[in-house]
Amino acid sequence: MRKFEITARPLKRFRVTTDSDHDLPVAQNVLNRQFHADAPDTKWTCDITYVWSQQGWLYLAVVLDLFSRRVVGWSISETMERSLVLDALRMALATRKPAAGLLCHSDRGSQYASGDYQEALKTAGAVCSMSRKGNCWDNAPTESFFASLKRELVYRTTFSTRAEARAALFEWTAVWYNRKRTHSAIGYVSPEAFEQQYHQHETRRLAA
Repeated sequence: MRKFEITARPLKRFRVTTDSDHDLPVAQNVLNRQFHADAPDTKWTCDITYVWSQQGWLYLAVVLDLFSRRVVGWSISETMERSLVLDALRMALATRKPAAGLLCHSDRGSQYASGDYQEALKTAGAVCSMSRKGNCWDNAPTESFFASLKRELVYRTTFSTRAEARAALFEWTAVWYNRKRTHSAIGYVSPEAFEQQYHQHETRRLAA
């Protein structure tokens, strides 16, 4: 290994992000792996992942629009309290202003089952959907987003500070992923470009 300048990749740190051992009400799996959406802001998926820095853990919550695979809301925190997912949801609701009937899917963790989170969905007129217990495939698009994030950024970088990690996560998500990174599920264009194509088509359709 020394001769060929090969180094071993260290074991990845693991952190549990889903606490489904609670007595809070859980929703049915309304999404049922129907990951296609015909228009923006009709189906969202939500989840949490973790990122290690030399100052300790950071947690990233995202809201993903299944139509364009765009990250429409996110939040970063040093803890996994319900404010983490609430802040991501509130960002998405404020910037996108979805119509009533939006389907919002997550795992059945205590953060998503909390009264505050459920009240925010109810106020927005959104329908709650939750994965079956221990079934990550029920939220596959968000898991795929996290896998890309880890593979393309996190596993290649040593973050000295939490602030450095925050800045890198924002840059990768808001600038690179949403605006530039192509995605096979939407015809190898970026999420932003895919939405622009949709809105241009709708403008022409309504004008016809």
